[in-house]
Amino acid sequence: MSVASVLLVVALGLLGVSLLLVLVRFLRGPAALDRLVALDALVAVIMCGLMAQVALSRDSAIVPTIVAVSLVGFLGSSTVARFVGRRRVGRRSGEDS
Repeated sequence: MSVASVLLVVALGLLGVSLLLVLVRFLRGPAALDRLVALDALVAVIMCGLMAQVALSRDSAIVPTIVAVSLVGFLGSSTVARFVGRRRVGRRSGEDS
């Protein structure tokens, strides 16, 4: 086993630990925005894991999957942030009257 392979296996292990920590934050997050940030981090960890897998296997067939996951993560985060932003604006306008 080469040094690069060992480093990639260690990186995948650390990504697994970070995935567990992000899942804990996602499940325990007291607010919707906390869960949104955890979901963004979850997508980032999944993408990093997929990229490490590509580097380990030297097979670029997974690259379109990485692009799709990043697009879905971005669209999901944008949609939820927009929904939460509208809800907060509605509360502020109701408080002023």
